[in-house]
Amino acid sequence: MDTVTSIFGSMVFDDTVMRARLPKETYKALQRTIKQGKHLDITVANVVANAMKDWAIEKGATHYTHWFQPMTGITAEKHDSFISPTSDGKIIMEFSGKELIKGEPDASSFPSGGLRATFEARGYTAWDATSYAFIKDGVLCIPTAFCSYMGESLDKKTPLLRSMETINRQALRILKLFGNTDVTHINTTVGPEQEYFLVDKDLFDKRKDLIYTGRTLFGARPPKGQELDDHYFGTIKPRVGAFMKELNDELWKLGILAKTEHNEVAPSQHELAPIFTTTNIAADHNQLTMEIMQKVAKKHGMVCLLHEKPFASQLIRTRRNTF
Repeated sequence: MDTVTSIFGSMVFDDTVMRARLPKETYKALQRTIKQGKHLDITVANVVANAMKDWAIEKGATHYTHWFQPMTGITAEKHDSFISPTSDGKIIMEFSGKELIKGEPDASSFPSGGLRATFEARGYTAWDATSYAFIKDGVLCIPTAFCSYMGESLDKKTPLLRSMETINRQALRILKLFGNTDVTHINTTVGPEQEYFLVDKDLFDKRKDLIYTGRTLFGARPPKGQELDDHYFGTIKPRVGAFMKELNDELWKLGILAKTEHNEVAPSQHELAPIFTTTNIAADHNQLTMEIMQKVAKKHGMVCLLHEKPFASQLIRTRRNTF
């Protein structure tokens, strides 16, 4: 039987895997890029890409994708296989440093905030080396930022990375004013809680408003309000418990620090809370958490609603009026 420690991060090309698979000098060069933002030489990128490809194939992957977060509220992927033709009509499995570092998905149908016209809508993905690559559904996913040709942000990650760098730069400036010159980098962290509702699939299918909008648009007020707060922190029902167990297993495989789970105050409302980690990694993990929640719920005959308050007239206690 697999233990938590054995499966945790098993689908992540993390520091342990890189240290074991990369030549010593390549590993050091990559760490300088990750920790200090140094430029990554293409020869180093080629070695990293080959090691990443071999590891992914051993895990059953056949494709790779630059995994990014356009302004749609969800993540985006364009899958390319590792295959490359040979002169004898066969194939070999290849993955270059150029393919690792940069991609060019068509951006014509993504929201752009009016930054450019459709016929100029080229978009570029750039590898975020500070967030580990991972395997999801048999595909090697490489976290990336998504920008226009002129460098304008077309996603929600590029502004986050830029704000992290600004905080780092200004915090170091303040520390030096107080005489602390030993610190070379300031790391910001976050741990986003994820609240969600689980609704039986058969009941969900009877409500067109839930299907089309993810929330109720009509209906009567519930017969009870805060009287149902015995649900809060109450005993987790077996069906929900089975969902939570599988969800944890899938999240742990991706190195997501899923820590706390409990019933929230509203009927059918629950919460998952991770351990704090580096800001951009936490943002990536939160996107994965929401996606995997919905996939696992379907396997258990339920639908996971991620809308903040999907049910009209439902009294959901917030921290502001708890005390």
